[in-house]
Amino acid sequence: MIGERNGLCTVFTIDANFMSEITIVKNTSEIAAGTRGASLGVDAILLAALNKQYDFPQKHSIEVIEDENAELFKENTTKWAKNIKSVVKIYEKVANTVSNILQNDNFPLVIAGDHASSGGTIAGIKKAFPEKKLGIVWIDAHADLHSPYTTPSGNLHGMPLAVSLGEDNVACQQRIPDESTLEQWNLLKNIGNIQPKIQPDNIVFFAVRDTEAPEDFLREKYQIRSFSVEEIREKGAVVCTKEALERLEDCDLIYISYDVDSMDCDVVSKGTGTPVPNGLKPEECTQIISQLLESSKVFCLEVNPMLDNKCNLMAETAADALNDIIPRIKIIKETEYLV
Repeated sequence: MIGERNGLCTVFTIDANFMSEITIVKNTSEIAAGTRGASLGVDAILLAALNKQYDFPQKHSIEVIEDENAELFKENTTKWAKNIKSVVKIYEKVANTVSNILQNDNFPLVIAGDHASSGGTIAGIKKAFPEKKLGIVWIDAHADLHSPYTTPSGNLHGMPLAVSLGEDNVACQQRIPDESTLEQWNLLKNIGNIQPKIQPDNIVFFAVRDTEAPEDFLREKYQIRSFSVEEIREKGAVVCTKEALERLEDCDLIYISYDVDSMDCDVVSKGTGTPVPNGLKPEECTQIISQLLESSKVFCLEVNPMLDNKCNLMAETAADALNDIIPRIKIIKETEYLV
């Protein structure tokens, strides 16, 4: 991408990660979560950072996504995609915010209440760079590959990757969504007027270990690369992240989604709506993300905290990770040449 400004020729390339600042996106939406309280996780992290005297909340500008959580007090009418009309609105808000941040040459660091809106983040990246091939690193206990046709719960936080893939997975159909659900589901898949936004070859899983049969069907069908906790420990985080980046070598941009339930709930905290044992240690997550950030293709990072049961330990752990990770985000300034 080449631009001119005030008699100077400004040269930068998309894969050189031209960004001037980090912008924190505060997304307190929890309408897609299965348990209440997810929205509190965002402020819990920021308060934990304040208590620990970390400066990242003050150092970087913060943009706040207006949530739709008031809809939780209303009757849900779409059983197999709960509150989907409001989730569509959140996707649009997140997508527009992330897209604007990227178009202003800043790095979006999204802190979100539930994982559903990560689909909106992906839509925002594609809206900003529609011609670029996007790679996904999904650090999570769950694959989030369900659709209204396969969901066991109807909670949309289990569907963001399926949304981004434009994948209904009717081959594994277990539910019969009503017409209203399908209308909104199609709107969700088409946020930003791009579908699909990603390809399954360009997804890499870390620590995914709690899936259902329809998700396993897609993982096997598309041969999605998945690094188990055991493999990460056997090979080491450095080797696994190197292999992940090699897998995504053909991608122009990389988005990292880090869900706190990737960590071992018995070691850290059950500070998530969906705790799963036998996960990663906090230092392993930090090492993986830090290694991934060595790639100049990383254009967005999203952290998804939730609830807690150990005196705010999960939020403190996430704050520790962010304090360590943020300085490693590559902010490469533009290079100016006299014409």
